[in-house]
Amino acid sequence: MDSSTPADVVLVLNAGSSSLKFAMYASAGALAWQAVARGQIEGIGSTPRMIVKAADGSLRPVPALASSVVDGRAALAFLVEWLNEAFAGARIVGVGHRVVHGGPDHSRPVVVTPAILDELRKLEPLAPLHQPFNLGAIDAVAQRLPGVPQVACFDTSFHRGQPAVAELVPLPAELRKGGLQRYGFHGLSYEYIASVLPDIAPAIASGRVIIAHLGSGASLCALRDGRSVDSSLGFTALDGLCMGTRPGALDPGVVLYLFQGLGMSAQEVETVLYKRSGLLGISGISNDMRDLLASDAASARLAIDYFVYRAAREIGALAAVLGGLDAIVFTAGIGEHSAEVRGRICEASAWLGLQLDRAANDAHATCISAPGSKVSAWMIPTNEELMIARHTGRLLGLVGAKP
Repeated sequence: MDSSTPADVVLVLNAGSSSLKFAMYASAGALAWQAVARGQIEGIGSTPRMIVKAADGSLRPVPALASSVVDGRAALAFLVEWLNEAFAGARIVGVGHRVVHGGPDHSRPVVVTPAILDELRKLEPLAPLHQPFNLGAIDAVAQRLPGVPQVACFDTSFHRGQPAVAELVPLPAELRKGGLQRYGFHGLSYEYIASVLPDIAPAIASGRVIIAHLGSGASLCALRDGRSVDSSLGFTALDGLCMGTRPGALDPGVVLYLFQGLGMSAQEVETVLYKRSGLLGISGISNDMRDLLASDAASARLAIDYFVYRAAREIGALAAVLGGLDAIVFTAGIGEHSAEVRGRICEASAWLGLQLDRAANDAHATCISAPGSKVSAWMIPTNEELMIARHTGRLLGLVGAKP
C-alpha cells in the first residue's frame, strides 16, 4: 500500500439492472469523507465495460471485462477483485447501498440484517426496476465480503414525516391498510441538497424551497425548514413529472384502457409504463435530453416542451402546498447541465416572482436568478454517494461520520 492509499475505506454501491455504480470513500477528518475513486460497470449481461475516475476526475486504467460478467453478482465479484489490486492494503470497513424503497416504516438508514432483508424483499413489487437489483447487491456483498457490515440507505426515507394528507392515496381504507400510500423517491438527493443549503444559500435554507431533481428519473420536492412536506412522486416512481422512459402523472383510465380496450397483458403494460413512455415515447427518438436538444425533429421539440410544461405545472402545485415560494434549486443530470431546460422552466415560473439571470444560467453559475428576484433560483450538483457514505459512517461508528 503506497502512502496515498487510505487504510480504511467505505464502499458505496448503487446497483441497477445492467449497471453497478460505485464510489470509494476514506475519512478526511472528524466530520468529512473524501472520494478516493468512483465509477461504474455498465452493459452487464451484454457488452460489459468498466469506467473509473480518480479523486481528481482523471480516468484510471482498468482491465477489460470478460463476457462472463453476465449479472450483478459477477460484476460485484469483478469490482472487489479490482479494488483489492488497485488499492492494495486498503480495508473495506463498511458497504453502503442505495435502496430505492424503504416502505412506510423506515425514516432513516439501517444496518442490514436478515430480518431487514426479508422486509425489503416484500417491497419489490413497488419498485420492480430497482429494488431486486439493490437487494441483489447486498446478497452479493455478503457472499464476497463476509463479515463486512452493510447499510441500506433509502430513497424514500427523507419523505417520511410528511403531513398525512400528503401521503394519502384516496382509495378505500381496506386497500390502504397494505401500505398503499404516497412514498416519494430521490430522497438521498434531496437530503444532500438540504444539507448543503445552509452553507451555499443560507438565506433560503430554512425557507420555502422546491428542489427539482431532473434526470432520466425526475421529480420535485417541496421543503420547509429543510424538511420534505410533499413531492411529485407517489406510490411508485411513475408519478409526477415526465421522465426519460416513464410518463409521470397519468389518468388511471388510460391504464384501464390499455388492459380492457387494447387487451394488453400486465407485463406489456409494465413495459410501456416503465420503458417506452416519457421522453422516449413522445419523441420516438431518445430518452436522453441531450439527444433531443440536439435534434431538429418536431417530435423531439414536443418532448422537451412537455417536460418543461409538466415541471412548471408541478412547481405551481407545490408552491401552493408551501403557501408561497422563496427558491427553486435545480440538480441531477438535466438540472445541472441543461441551461436551456433550466431557463425555460424559470421563465414559465416567472409568475411566482422569479427573474432569470440569463448570463448566469448560461454559465452554469450557482445562483441563476437576477439580483432582487423575489424567488431565487439555484443550480447545485447533487451527491447521493456522499450522503450514503455519511450515513454508513455514522451507523457503523466510523471515523469521519457526520451527524
